[in-house]
Amino acid sequence: MKYIFFAGMVFFLIIIPAAGPFAESSKIMSLCDLDYPSDNRIEWECLRLRRGDSPRKLFGVHWLDVLRFNRLDRRHFIAGLSIKVPARLEDIEEFTPMPETYPDAEAEEKFILVDQSEMFLGAYEYGRLVFSFPVAVGIEGHRVPNGEFSIDAVDRGHESSLYRVENIGIPYPMHYGLRFFVDRSGNGWLSYWIHGRDLPGYPASHGCIGLCDEEMQKKVYHEPRNVILEDAKTLYEWVIGSHADNGRFHRISYGPRVLIIGTPPI
Repeated sequence: MKYIFFAGMVFFLIIIPAAGPFAESSKIMSLCDLDYPSDNRIEWECLRLRRGDSPRKLFGVHWLDVLRFNRLDRRHFIAGLSIKVPARLEDIEEFTPMPETYPDAEAEEKFILVDQSEMFLGAYEYGRLVFSFPVAVGIEGHRVPNGEFSIDAVDRGHESSLYRVENIGIPYPMHYGLRFFVDRSGNGWLSYWIHGRDLPGYPASHGCIGLCDEEMQKKVYHEPRNVILEDAKTLYEWVIGSHADNGRFHRISYGPRVLIIGTPPI
């Protein structure tokens, strides 16, 4: 139930970020309009954020659960944005829409499932979910391809060779990059990555899968002041495991299988 109330030619596919959080989120000012399959099992209300609101102030110990439920990071939690708030916050404690087990991956040490219809990623070990994170996926015309892939290269400090941060001019950071596909079927090569970025709560990339990276946000945008959410770093280090990593781009032979399914909500 829903209610309204006020309180050599490799192109790195990412979105060009706007100058500030309001500019980016102004594209979609109501996350209540995005329908996820998991919404059907949770009663929620639509809340319009006001100046001075913060996740902790509004939701206390459940602040992270509400952000995950909205596929949102703290930098985009801004006045004027409408978000989904469960009628009972305990219903989304440690929220994830990803299945607890994935039998098809029971024989695999590590496996990554991305469900675009839920805008969520799950990391599995021998078919059991070990952690999951909300993601940003591709916009219309630049969708992340569905299919079965594998991580074949990593780059801890990866940067875009095509896009720059608006009004700042530096190459757009794609830190904790995990390459899962190189498309050689068109003119030139198109590389698809899982990497750190902003998480505005809706499809926002040009073909990559984005995970929250507050370390990057603090460095580039000077907010949030304290780094808490390091989803991209967590996934990257899980993939690397005990293998050596010099922090620079290099191919790997041990990368986990990646399965991408579903259609984004918009």
